[in-house]
Amino acid sequence: MPRKPRMYIEGIPCHVVQRGNNRNTCFFSEQDYEFYLIKPNDACRRYKVDLHAYVLMTNHTHLLMTPTEETGISRVMQSLGRCYVQFVNKTYHRTGTLWESRYKSNLVDSEYYLLACYRYIEMNPVRGGIVERPEDYQWSSYRAHAYGERNYLISDHFVFLNQHPDANERRKIYCGLFGMAQSESLLNEIRLAASFSMPLGNLAFRKQVEKALGRPIKLKKVI
Repeated sequence: MPRKPRMYIEGIPCHVVQRGNNRNTCFFSEQDYEFYLIKPNDACRRYKVDLHAYVLMTNHTHLLMTPTEETGISRVMQSLGRCYVQFVNKTYHRTGTLWESRYKSNLVDSEYYLLACYRYIEMNPVRGGIVERPEDYQWSSYRAHAYGERNYLISDHFVFLNQHPDANERRKIYCGLFGMAQSESLLNEIRLAASFSMPLGNLAFRKQVEKALGRPIKLKKVI
């Protein structure tokens, strides 16, 4: 069966999820997280992709990115995957695959869902029971957004920046978003879109995506 083609459109954010093979561990020590985070900056610059938010979990990663060229995200993920697997195999004297054969990616309606994706990504360690507060987790973009902690990886989307022209006020607003629980229905929307690599947005957004791609978008039945 042919693989479903990727949906990448210049200027539209994309939520990318990559899991360890069979959901096994892919980060074994602090040096692994540190090494992984060295690579996105070079790859994103080279392939003209903006990274807005991220979290590295023990057995998977979430990245929220916007390409300025259609092939940008694919190239970034190929570069990241190749470099990191080589590092892990050399460090731990292992061979074979580390990641699932294919990462998941879905387009995100920036007007209505972008900040929800920021929160979804940065709250992963809390939902996973690893920490009680998002700021307690070292391997995410939360502290850059909430406290202005310097993070050379992050290039924030205009929707995030438009919360307020003043950076301090913007951070207060952003922190306030995390004081409100995300509804289960919203969490399920984000999860389903990620799982099936389908656009996250309303009907108008889906039609916009279909027009840009030149083809209809249909969710295939799982048999």
